[in-house]
Amino acid sequence: MSDRSRLTGKIGDETLIEMSQNSLCDGDNNGFPHDTDDYPQPDPSEVDKHQQSKDSVFFRDGKRRIDFILSYVDDRDGERKQERRKEYEANLQKAGLELETEDQSESDDGKTYYVKIHTPWDVLATYADVLKIKVPFKANDIPAHKDIPMNWLFTPFRLPNHIMNPEPDYFTSPFNKEKIDFFLIDDKETFFPPSVRNRIVYYILARCAYYKEDSDDKNKKGIKRLLNNGTYGAAFPLHDSRYWKASRDPNSESERFSLYKHWARFFSFFKEQPLNLIRKYYGEKIGIYFAWLGFYTEMLFFAAVVGLICFLYGLFTFDDNVWSKEICSEEIGGNIIMCPLCDKTCGYWKLNSTCNSSWQSHMFDNVGTVFFAIFMGIWVTLFLEFWKRRQARLEYEWDLVDFEEEQQQLQLRPEYEIKCTSRRLNRVTQEEEWVLDRTAADLVGKVLLCWATVVLWEMEPYFPAKSQCARTFLSGATVIFWISLIIACIIGVIAYRLAVYAAFASIMKDSPTNNIHMVGSLITPQLATSVTASCINFVIIMILNVMYERVAIWITDMEIPKTHLEYENKLTVKMFLFQFVNYYSSCFYVAFFKGKFVGRPGDYIYMFGWSKLRNEECDPGGCLIELTTQLVIVMAGKQVWGNIQEALVPWLLNWWGSRKARSHPESLYSRWEQDHDLQNFSHLGLFYEYLEMVIQFGFITLFVASFPLAPLLALLNNIIEVRVDAWKFTTQFRRPVAAKAHSIGAWQEILNGVAVFSVVTNAFIVAFTSDMIPRLVYMYAYSPDNDLSMKGYINNSLSVFNISGFSEDNRPDDGESPEWFNSSVITTCRYRDYRYPPGHEKQYTHTMQFWHILAAKLAFIIIMEHVVFMVKFFVAWMIPDVPAEVKARVKRERYLIQEYLHNYEVENLKIQLSHRNDDCSSNPVDYPDITRREVLSECL
Repeated sequence: MSDRSRLTGKIGDETLIEMSQNSLCDGDNNGFPHDTDDYPQPDPSEVDKHQQSKDSVFFRDGKRRIDFILSYVDDRDGERKQERRKEYEANLQKAGLELETEDQSESDDGKTYYVKIHTPWDVLATYADVLKIKVPFKANDIPAHKDIPMNWLFTPFRLPNHIMNPEPDYFTSPFNKEKIDFFLIDDKETFFPPSVRNRIVYYILARCAYYKEDSDDKNKKGIKRLLNNGTYGAAFPLHDSRYWKASRDPNSESERFSLYKHWARFFSFFKEQPLNLIRKYYGEKIGIYFAWLGFYTEMLFFAAVVGLICFLYGLFTFDDNVWSKEICSEEIGGNIIMCPLCDKTCGYWKLNSTCNSSWQSHMFDNVGTVFFAIFMGIWVTLFLEFWKRRQARLEYEWDLVDFEEEQQQLQLRPEYEIKCTSRRLNRVTQEEEWVLDRTAADLVGKVLLCWATVVLWEMEPYFPAKSQCARTFLSGATVIFWISLIIACIIGVIAYRLAVYAAFASIMKDSPTNNIHMVGSLITPQLATSVTASCINFVIIMILNVMYERVAIWITDMEIPKTHLEYENKLTVKMFLFQFVNYYSSCFYVAFFKGKFVGRPGDYIYMFGWSKLRNEECDPGGCLIELTTQLVIVMAGKQVWGNIQEALVPWLLNWWGSRKARSHPESLYSRWEQDHDLQNFSHLGLFYEYLEMVIQFGFITLFVASFPLAPLLALLNNIIEVRVDAWKFTTQFRRPVAAKAHSIGAWQEILNGVAVFSVVTNAFIVAFTSDMIPRLVYMYAYSPDNDLSMKGYINNSLSVFNISGFSEDNRPDDGESPEWFNSSVITTCRYRDYRYPPGHEKQYTHTMQFWHILAAKLAFIIIMEHVVFMVKFFVAWMIPDVPAEVKARVKRERYLIQEYLHNYEVENLKIQLSHRNDDCSSNPVDYPDITRREVLSECL
């Protein structure tokens, strides 16, 4: 096979890329030596379906394995669909696949046809060569890992070895059809596992045409389009058994049952995951996801423990909380009259009314918070670096080394291939390849990506309907529009907070909630506003998520990415951008904007400058407790809602869909019918799993300084998440088509970006949202008698305003102030700021203490960021991405491949020369021993 055919695949005289444009499945046999007539096709009428096993995964002859299933319902008016199916199935047979159809009369609903597909050896071998699938050629001779000290302690968490390591360890090499005897092939029928077989079949299905040879429409290709236009109802590989019971067929592996028994049940939550079995059954892509999720959950344990310790530190240091005692005391807090927090409907209030929120804030706003923020900056670096090492080990063990180049060259999307109209020389491979036409207008479109939508629609008539420039314009305008919609929703929630707070303040001015048992005294206007606004914001987030998903997919489809990897990466970036703004906007508002731009009594700042909604203030306890409330509601709500969507909804749909078949005898409810009644696992199913976890990762890193218990909540959720996902994959979804992936893809870079950004956000939260820095400045610079105590801090942190300075628009209406307020006696009120008192020559301007605190905040941000970043970079430098052991194994395998291939070629040459000499009746010739060729030093 030539180098060209090794890169792109070759069948007959055409490359796969050429055939995807012209006739992948057309022609006689497309170069296949296999003839389907070699296998006898039994008459369906001669086979009694009652004699077939419920768990049969074979054709009626009991020998040929079912690699894929196509299902359809024959509509009365579906002549065009019938014609498509006829051409498509004929072309599949021309490509070498074998088909067997189950009549609708034999299905459980009496109207569904099932087309069973089997892939013969010749087809498997050809496409394994094309796709460079690695297969074993020698048993691994590297000694196993040494025993871990105290290994017996981990025995309760271990699984049986035959579950953890379902296959022997081999050295592998890309399959070569011309060197079959080089590989360890015991049985051709079982040499390629079912996951590899269904991957190969789907590769063919995705590129096979359904048009006639004389048709002008060459775009009619692929099973995806046939599913979209309703020609087929479903296309899926089969599970090998029922999940709750092993198959009675000895030729069926029953790996699904093993996965359910040892992995998918919730009470196995403390057990390790059988990653090798997951990979063998579902493919490397799903295996990598569960490996990452399991590793992330393990690392969360350490963050959760430290976060819990920090929370307990705040809980046990209540007695040292001097400022809260001052707020709660009748002598201090009870005598401090605070200025109204809104216009007209808000009255004057006493400081001790915020006693509970002050105590609650101390649990999260203490010295331990600063330590935990620094710790999490280091933890996230350790997590990412150790994951790289774990990923490198999996890449080697799962034969994924150097996979990225293969993915780029071979896994072209059929949608891209259809759009290609010209060829271009690839500078790397020096081969002609199909490319999508790009015009000068495309460059203009990229430069002007951020133009407004109106400009796009004005210019679009000047571009062709399918112009890449128009698509780029539309993509950019759409992204801007939807992000603007998110911001508009956040502004709407802020307006709600401002309006509703005034209403709650008016209703609760005489504390009517005290009549509510247990929690009545805890409810304040601030808390009621915060909780209701957070719940409304969460509902808006869930609604917008549905729309964002469709928009992101639509935009990515318009861009026509070249490969599946490129498609997923583009979609990942768009979806994460949408979700980032959607989920985190409200938290960013509370953390960095609320209470920062409020002005002062007599000179307040209003929303948009012209509205009657005054910007929100933080109570003397600070805004940190409100950020905590927002974080808990959104994070916990998302996790609960996610588990309902992932587990409960599929279970209900499957229960309802299979209600008619539950009464069928075992012999009448076949394996393909059982799987057909399950939910379809879309090609983006794994994408949503990653997205959910990465959003959670953002919550526990970006805002962890406000809520040290966030890692603990995430840990508890992920312990459930691993088993819910396992249960869902094993019991509720059809078997996904196996796919390869050597890493978590674009998510790795997103995690790195979030990790860096989290250092900045936590530094700003500690500096500007927390009261940590003002308290430290007071203690070290302004405490009386320099005794380093916090006594008098509350009085020091509140400024004075003369009530007579209120304008008519700011002054509370009659009857809004509480009964104890007497305007003839009380002439001043206090507010949270550092300003000179009335009567001072610089009245109502900032004091020097304000500037000292601001300087301290900026200094803290700079110091914390530099310290954490220095430690992060040092840790990243100290920990190599690839373990030394893995490097040695990779070099050993490459060396053996060269060594064995060299010896293989030499032996073949000797045999050929020997046969040639025998044919010529010549005397035997003694050939000198051919020494082993030298191997490059870096491979030794």
